[in-house]
Amino acid sequence: MATLHPHRHLLPPHHRPLSLRSSPPRFRLPTRPPMPRGLLPRAAANTTAAASALQDFRRWLSSHGSGEGKALPAAVLEGLGLVAARDLPRGEVVAEVPKKLWMDADAVSASDIGRACGGRDLRPWVTVALLLLREAARGADSPWAPYLAILPRQTDSTIFWSEEELLEIQGTQLLGTTVGVKDYVQSEFDSVEAEIISANKDLFPGTITFDDFLWAFGILRSRVFPGLGGDKLALIPFADLVNHSPDITSEGSSWEIKGKGLFGREVMFSLRTPVNVKSGEQIYIQYDLDKSNSELALDYGFVESNPSRDSYTVTLEISESDPFYGDKLDIAELNGLGETAYFDIVLDEPLPPQMVPYLRLLCIGGSDAFLLEALFRNSVWGHLELPVSPDNEESICQVIRDACKSALAAYHTTVQEDEELLERENLQPRLKIAIGVRAGEKKVLQQIDDIFKQREEELDGLEYYQERRLKDLGFVGDNGEIIFWES
Repeated sequence: MATLHPHRHLLPPHHRPLSLRSSPPRFRLPTRPPMPRGLLPRAAANTTAAASALQDFRRWLSSHGSGEGKALPAAVLEGLGLVAARDLPRGEVVAEVPKKLWMDADAVSASDIGRACGGRDLRPWVTVALLLLREAARGADSPWAPYLAILPRQTDSTIFWSEEELLEIQGTQLLGTTVGVKDYVQSEFDSVEAEIISANKDLFPGTITFDDFLWAFGILRSRVFPGLGGDKLALIPFADLVNHSPDITSEGSSWEIKGKGLFGREVMFSLRTPVNVKSGEQIYIQYDLDKSNSELALDYGFVESNPSRDSYTVTLEISESDPFYGDKLDIAELNGLGETAYFDIVLDEPLPPQMVPYLRLLCIGGSDAFLLEALFRNSVWGHLELPVSPDNEESICQVIRDACKSALAAYHTTVQEDEELLERENLQPRLKIAIGVRAGEKKVLQQIDDIFKQREEELDGLEYYQERRLKDLGFVGDNGEIIFWES
């Protein structure tokens, strides 16, 4: 009845999150997905070449009038970043990038890639990825050549991990998500490889492999600003060098797209610093306060030591084999849910308010099934927000606790062992990510188990539907005794 799957929010094909199916209660774990094949090694640029590429990039920006000398691209601890050229107050514009430098849908349309993709219903990210690969294939002839030269060959995103590295996230939702995302990228590559890449050798004279396509996907995933998805997806050279800091907690956006010049006709991407920055210091922004550590690891290749980043996705499902499937589905839909409902559980935070009522709905059966009748259709959710019966409440506790126990058994380390590992010095970045994610997931699973363990211990003291109904009818006295009549 309960199954633990990967995290959601990322891409359509990876929805496999703790799945609870109604009637009869049972637990099953998903079969372990196959490990993705190892990535082909890419040559790493030497320090001299990297410094030369950075200088070329600066000259390229200057020739296109990008920026006002307030921020400079520079080598930093994270790789490349933006460094303040002078003291900058909070809210100061530090980078302005004209649209002619963006790699977006308009750039695709104006290129040979636009012609090759014409008439095909491709996802926006796929067309921009193809543009990225096409321009990389052009080498020095590409108008974006200085920008392409500074892009990393890999990030620490889990999509680039080796099979051995992925073993470190065995049992996690992140592993399933990573494999699902790579499968999705593979399916998109298989489609465009035959229809576009192989059919246009003049645009792609060399061999474009899945690893090349995955690299383009990873670049987009890690560098596109939140809010620039779908048809608005765009790579913004220069601005996309800005790095993330967990110390930046501002909710407001640090960027905007605006008009500039005569009558505001020139479209610009404008980046602001969310805090005061001293000259020579690195400029940071907050990438996304709502992302979990699993999402940060998948998108960017880092995690934070922050309990609010530790989460686990519980998926509850109404089984089609449930004899009350239709009634339960009607009730769920009347209350803004559906056959499948996702609930993100965050460490040290309460359960989502609709999770327990949905659980009770899934487990309703037997003598409680009268609540599913049409007579109760408009009021049943209110009843489900409170305990229905001892059997129903015991059922939801046992199913969730069994699921948590099985999920915890799938990890190859304990939380204590992970915390001891994190105390070691000089941990490799990817191992540190793996430990952070798996430890966080286990803490959340233990929290869920503790919540329902406590609920189990309180079953005898809870007030159930029948008692509440008798009280409403005046058949229960002040001390809880049942009153049949009064003299």
